[in-house]
Amino acid sequence: MGENEYDVIIIGAGPAGLTAGIYLGRAKLRTVILEAMTPGGQALFSERIENYPGFPEGITGRELAERMVKQAEAVGTEIKTLCPVERVRLEDGAKVVEATGGPYRSKALIIATGAQASKLEVPGEGRYMGQGVSVCAMCDGAFFREKVVAVVGGGDSAVEDAFYLSRMASKVYLIHRRDKLRAQKILQERLFEQKNVVPIWKTVVKEIKGDETGVKALLLERVDTGEIKELPVDGIFVAIGRRPATEPFREVVELDEGGYVVTDESCATSTPGIFAAGDVRRKSVRQVSTAVGDGAIAAYSAELYLERSKG
Repeated sequence: MGENEYDVIIIGAGPAGLTAGIYLGRAKLRTVILEAMTPGGQALFSERIENYPGFPEGITGRELAERMVKQAEAVGTEIKTLCPVERVRLEDGAKVVEATGGPYRSKALIIATGAQASKLEVPGEGRYMGQGVSVCAMCDGAFFREKVVAVVGGGDSAVEDAFYLSRMASKVYLIHRRDKLRAQKILQERLFEQKNVVPIWKTVVKEIKGDETGVKALLLERVDTGEIKELPVDGIFVAIGRRPATEPFREVVELDEGGYVVTDESCATSTPGIFAAGDVRRKSVRQVSTAVGDGAIAAYSAELYLERSKG
């Protein structure tokens, strides 16, 4: 093989991509992971992960990512960081990835670029990410037992997050810019049966305030009157949608109406030899553990594809 030729190319070094790299490295397949930024994916924004098996005392998202990187490299998988992918194309049966230092060629490809949560884009959001600002209620909700939190959004995800948090937080504010929710009626009914849930209508978050210990308050604005007020909270969960990072793959795989890669249970896409793992697929549960499971399945499927291709 040439310098930039591999058995498998993995795009994305989050938990799904790193897990696939570990499995493929152990299978003695020449594998490279191309990562646009820093390995770890969305896990990097988790101050503490307490629901990942094997770590009863919890572990930071950064430390977990570092351990995964070390394990992948130990079995021979290359990891190239600051290597954004611009385009993927097919050429004589090969998968050609146009990226920094490329192009790279492989027989099989795993897409593991994830999905980024949409941001409020307000002052304080980046500063307190992981310190009271979260995009995953299931991941971080346990840190807010008997505390006051806010959820921003009006769709199914926001309502489901608010309901989940209502079982542990002392009070949950649901902040929405309109006067009614987009979520399914049955979800709304279930949510508003909870006595500790308080909706705040026709309102947007203008700023997230805090100190060295984390989030302390939200600066809110009424969209109809312009009235400004401060709301004391211990945390804020942003649930205004996600954007899958799939633009470079539109020419080679089928995407659904939301831009997610369409796969079967083996993580295979519409194109033979191309697989997808993690949040880049449409999923009902987005956790490190489910991403890891996808990575293992995609790696096994890629290995099986390569074996069959030999014949």
